[in-house]
This record gives sequence, C-alpha cells and structure tokens, in this order.
Amino acid sequence: MRLARHSFTRLLLASALLSSALSMTACSILPKQEPSDVYRLPTASTASKVTAPVDWSLRVARPKASETLDSPRIAVIPQGDVISSYKGARWSDPAPVLLRNRLTDAFYRDGRVQSISTDESNLQADFELGGELQAFQSEYRGTAVDVVIRLDARLVDDHQRIIASRRFEAHQPVADKPVSAVVAGFGQASDTLTAQVLQWTVEQGQRRYAAEPKNQ
Repeated sequence: MRLARHSFTRLLLASALLSSALSMTACSILPKQEPSDVYRLPTASTASKVTAPVDWSLRVARPKASETLDSPRIAVIPQGDVISSYKGARWSDPAPVLLRNRLTDAFYRDGRVQSISTDESNLQADFELGGELQAFQSEYRGTAVDVVIRLDARLVDDHQRIIASRRFEAHQPVADKPVSAVVAGFGQASDTLTAQVLQWTVEQGQRRYAAEPKNQ
C-alpha cells in the first residue's frame, strides 16, 4: 500500500514537472511582440468656409483597398516592386478608414454639404462617395522619399447608379527619412487630394441634383 502511494506521488510530481517544462517551451516559442508607435493622420490645417449650402445629402464610404493597404501598417516601397512597412510604427486605423475620415472632416469644414454621414451609420443619402484606394505609401526615388496617395473616386446616386468617376493622385516630397517626417508628408498629401475630391464631388453632385431634384 505504501509502495503504491509512493509511486502515485512520484507520478504526480513528474506530471507537474512536465507541464512546467511544456509551459516554458511554449513561452519561448511565441514571438515577442515588438513595441510600436501609433500615428494618426496629422490634422488638416484648412479653415472652414462660409458658402451657400447645397440641398442634397452625402454618405462618405470607406474606399476598397488591397490587403496590403487595408491594414494599420505604414506602407513603403523601398525599391522596384517591393512593398514593405516601417518597423515599430503603425497607423491608428487602416489606411482606407483614415482617408474616409479625412474626407468626411473636410466636407464638415467646407460647409457646403451639411447633411453628411459615413457608411458605418448606413443612413440614407442622395449620393455616396466611394471608390478604390490604389496607393497610400511612401516611395523611394533614389535618395528622395515621396508620399503617394491615389484614389479612384466614384460618386453614385441612391439607386447605386454611377454619376461620375475620376482618378485623383497626390505626391508629397519628404525632406527627411524619419517616420515622423513621412507621417507629416502623408498629412500634406491627404490635404491636397481631399481638396480636389471635395470640389469635384460638390460640382458633380450639384449638377446631377439640379437636373433631377429630389424635393421638387
């Protein structure tokens, strides 16, 4: 009886040691998560305008993007067709969300379109601004760094009929190579592209609404 009890105790001890060893092995196998700096897209510096409001509403949708761009990674093309990302740094949101929010904020600041929503709220609107984000990255051109944002914008009506489509592209040279300087370049390029998309959207929406008014 004592022998059996002794053997059982040894078995429990061996099992505990094995579990501990496996736990330590698992901990050593799991990769260590590197700390990263989280960057937001720099706030636009443009002031709001006092202009006559339009009578139609707009929903700003998150543009579609490739798997590489639809992530919080800060994309960079160091050479050729190789696309990578900055180590130890990421965006606060995926690039399509950053651009959608920047566009939405620009319409609020502009003031002409006063009924604005996003695809997250899924509210009814006269027009929807969406499209495909083709580029949201920095690119090395020799020793120079250039931020590139390219959006294939599409404006559709409430029946999902395409009213107009156009490609917009903004380039912003970056004088320095630290990530903080590159992020500042993204902010400037976003402002340039946003201003162009905003003006185009208001013109196209107003033209279609004048031809087919909803409230008359």
